Amino acid sequence: MVKSGADERQALLPNASENGLVQEYGTASSSGTSTPSLVKPSSINNPSKKDLLWILGGLWSAVFLGALDTTIVATLLSPIGSYFQKSHQASYLGTSYLLSVCCFTPLYGRLSDIMGRKGAMLLALSLFGTGTLLCGLANSMEFLIFARAVAGMGGGGVMTVSSIAVTDLIPLKQRGLYQGLANILFGLGSGIGGPLGGWINDTFGWRAAFLIQIPILVMSAIVIVLKVNIKLPDSEQTTRQKLARIDYAGSFTLVVCVGCLLLGLSLKTSEDLAWNSPFVIGLLCTSAVFAVCFVYAEARWAPEPVMPLRLLSQRTPLSVALSNFWASCVAFSMLYNVPLYFSAVRLKSAADSGFHLLPNAIAVSCGSVFAGWMMRKTGKLYYLTLASALGMLLSSSLIAAWNNNTAEYHLWGDIVFGGFGGSSLITSTLIALIASVDKKDYAVATGISYLFRTTGQVLGVSLSGALVQAVLTSSLRKGITGPGAEEIILRIRHSTAVIPTLEAPLREVAVQSYEKALRSVFIGQAVLSFLAFLCTLPIQENPLPGSHEEQEQQERRRREASGRNNP
Repeated sequence: MVKSGADERQALLPNASENGLVQEYGTASSSGTSTPSLVKPSSINNPSKKDLLWILGGLWSAVFLGALDTTIVATLLSPIGSYFQKSHQASYLGTSYLLSVCCFTPLYGRLSDIMGRKGAMLLALSLFGTGTLLCGLANSMEFLIFARAVAGMGGGGVMTVSSIAVTDLIPLKQRGLYQGLANILFGLGSGIGGPLGGWINDTFGWRAAFLIQIPILVMSAIVIVLKVNIKLPDSEQTTRQKLARIDYAGSFTLVVCVGCLLLGLSLKTSEDLAWNSPFVIGLLCTSAVFAVCFVYAEARWAPEPVMPLRLLSQRTPLSVALSNFWASCVAFSMLYNVPLYFSAVRLKSAADSGFHLLPNAIAVSCGSVFAGWMMRKTGKLYYLTLASALGMLLSSSLIAAWNNNTAEYHLWGDIVFGGFGGSSLITSTLIALIASVDKKDYAVATGISYLFRTTGQVLGVSLSGALVQAVLTSSLRKGITGPGAEEIILRIRHSTAVIPTLEAPLREVAVQSYEKALRSVFIGQAVLSFLAFLCTLPIQENPLPGSHEEQEQQERRRREASGRNNP
């Protein structure tokens, strides 16, 4: 009787073990044209502790700066608008950056495979740095908005490629803890950006807030050039060969699809356009057309798709993408609407309203580190993920129940469960996603995750804002009538600062209208949190290797189980 597959595998695997050799990950590209190379396990993206610290410092300093930049600019909207005498356009500084981030973030997954992690990170830093420098030199509001869009092309890549690079360097069992540390730095940058931006503006002027970032970006780039040397397949290809691998059709159609969708929704919210406005309808229809074109391009044309549809047809990647989308919608809706509740309904000052987010900021940092620690300790993530999603659901439900009789400790503490659970969920699902795909798909899978997260963030803000304004306007028009009613309603809608100055009857109508509008949003957040929880249920539990060698062995077993002998 002839012995087949079992004996063949037994003959091959011991040889690899005895020779101390394993297949370098991803040595066959998705098109299957590359020749596998053999390297020693100790040399597979396994730098010394000293080099690892330098690499993480270079990567995470850029992440820190990206978070810092976002909140610095939010603080500078008013002085910049006043400087150019165009305050009505100031909000587009944030919108153009976010739209650009969402459009270009998913491209960096595949680009980091083609250009290498170092090349993709340097591209992201170059775009982010160029945009930031142009912001500091801008001589008009229109040019400044354009410069922020250029910065956004790189800003999303900084986050994505740094995450991909850390995944290459850190075994999965420890990966979550490192993600938690990165999130702490991100939270720290977001937290100090506002006060720092205000101080820089008062001391040196708003241009300095952009220009001061350039030396840090240069130092980060130098560290990456000198220290980041992550081994990838096809690293010996010529520039012409690498350019030929880029999915131009998929990249273009994806950027147009996402850009038109988010721009249409942003115009609906920020410009008070009706849903039947030609601009809104035109942008949303264009988005739908290019979505179809994108799916066709990825399925039929692209040899190396920027977003492989086969990944989204798999159970865990699809579940992670959807849960991340809903969770990001909820998290960013909370960030914008909880302070609005305290300023418009509780009539707190802007500072007091902002302070109610402080427990959330602390919880976000703690939740991410806790998730990483738990995965490192137990090697498991499924029940951690479910518990994290339930934490978000609990928080959203408690906030939806707020009323005039809600105790003070609820007003401070209810958001904590959401911050802790949300950050823990994002961390654990990222590891679940990476553990469920082949190593050659790590980068594009991470890019998909960031696409759904950033899109959810923007939609969470824009759709909740549209809902608030719709319910608020309807309620105000029922309660305020007579001469000058429309002018009063417009003032209430555009600034909560006028509410305390209104006469008692008008003030009561305004407060009740805001309370009704925000309750609608908070109930919506609870529904989306429940959807996020449902989407975590199908996520599969995969082993989390504690070393690069274990990771290679697991990858080999996965290939054998699926009947693939080539890496």
